[in-house]
Amino acid sequence: MCDVALHTLVGRESSVGAVESPSESKTQKARHCLLDFSFQNRNRLHLAAGNVVPLHKNRLWLVVSGMVKLGAVSVHGDELLLGLAGPNETFGEPLSTVQAYEAVTLADSDLLCMTMGEVRESQDLANDLLGAVVLRHRQSEYLLSLLGLRRVEERVRGFLELLAQDYGQPCEQGLRLNLRLTHQEMASALSTTRVTVTRVIGLLRDEGWLKIDGQRHLVITHSPCK
Repeated sequence: MCDVALHTLVGRESSVGAVESPSESKTQKARHCLLDFSFQNRNRLHLAAGNVVPLHKNRLWLVVSGMVKLGAVSVHGDELLLGLAGPNETFGEPLSTVQAYEAVTLADSDLLCMTMGEVRESQDLANDLLGAVVLRHRQSEYLLSLLGLRRVEERVRGFLELLAQDYGQPCEQGLRLNLRLTHQEMASALSTTRVTVTRVIGLLRDEGWLKIDGQRHLVITHSPCK
């Protein structure tokens, strides 16, 4: 088991909760199996929003609830957004070769830790983990594909569609994004500037494609598909 001795980590024992999408895929169900398997053997570790998740060479993290931002720092000191990990998704140093790789909670999050030894010892756990890793790979590929779009508006729209499809909560107006990313973080993921992202979001709101609810959450007003 993972022994994380940090005063910011508090073990919690409670029922498993996860964000449900309108239609759950087979891969998402596989991730639920992964979560169920892991949760049998350990309590949750809780981190408040804005905390750095400790990363270890031979350990993986599984998100029970909340959201984690995966990023890195460039050689010039710029922060880069590499992806996100939401409920039932995995991340960790064994899954990345990026230098200065880091993970920060975007919301209050409950996490589970597993060692690579545990994965090797359990074929069921390894199979379920593979499904979760495939989804992370697809997200990364899609983010890279957005950089090939010439118009920044298309990049921003595609990025928000990705977030809505993966993490959106159904509401009366469409799909609500409970996670909070700054315009600068979005800009770093899409190879543009904060000012440009702010301008494009304003245009999307004017079109009615994007709305902001009473709690300042972004709402995509149509059903995205990829």
